[in-house]
Amino acid sequence: MRAAAALSQELVGRPAVLHHHDLPWQRPGLPIPDPWPPTDPAWRHITINAQSEKELLNRGVRATYIPNTFDSPARPGRRNLARLLLGVPQGSWLLLHPTRALPHKDVPAGLDLATALGATYWLTGPAEDGYQEEFERLLVTARCPVRRGLPDGLDMADAYAAADGVVFPSSWEGFGNPVIESALYRRPLAVADYPVLRELAAYGLRWFSVDQPDQFRKFLTRPDKSLLDHNATTAARFFPTAVLDRELRSLFLSSGLAFRIFALSSFIVRGVLC
Repeated sequence: MRAAAALSQELVGRPAVLHHHDLPWQRPGLPIPDPWPPTDPAWRHITINAQSEKELLNRGVRATYIPNTFDSPARPGRRNLARLLLGVPQGSWLLLHPTRALPHKDVPAGLDLATALGATYWLTGPAEDGYQEEFERLLVTARCPVRRGLPDGLDMADAYAAADGVVFPSSWEGFGNPVIESALYRRPLAVADYPVLRELAAYGLRWFSVDQPDQFRKFLTRPDKSLLDHNATTAARFFPTAVLDRELRSLFLSSGLAFRIFALSSFIVRGVLC
């Protein structure tokens, strides 16, 4: 937050695009500067969801909604290598939780689903923001096999390839990249109903509820190729990188200005000068 405030002071009067991810009031416990966000007649604001666009407008800040975008088709990953490095037994299910460990990511719900499925639970990111102690306690008391971190030499394409299913039980996300990534990588997804998820559902994506393990187990036992085809096609249609290119070009042309692009989040500057 301090970095974002310092950057905004430096940019006063200079053309810039501010790219907002989570707004500070959307995450419990975050300090909210007054006023927020900083704004200037020379600036343009971008949000990654429609809810944030509306919330900023209610505070007198006009923003443009541009969803996160992704390369398509997804690059193939190395399933056998990843499972070998993780030590996942042949024939067992691997449930991927592709995120960091934070309170709003709901690690307990991911562990519960893996336990109900008899699967191995794999969280790829570290614990942050003071969640380390609680995260360690959860792992010690877990009733399913657990893997953590991304082994050296692997990337997220390998992680999705290794997984049989994806779990994403967050209570809040500014967007939720794994929702689209799981579709592009053709993996079934179990989610919780966080607010912005309803915006993504409007595009026609289909998934399972993290609270209904029997339905998810049924799919893993007998995968429905038509659902995976539908999600992959939908994600490639509505969230390609070409959308970002087109929307930014339109924003620049309509403003009649040459912009420097910055990414401004609730915590820190998320990007660099382009």
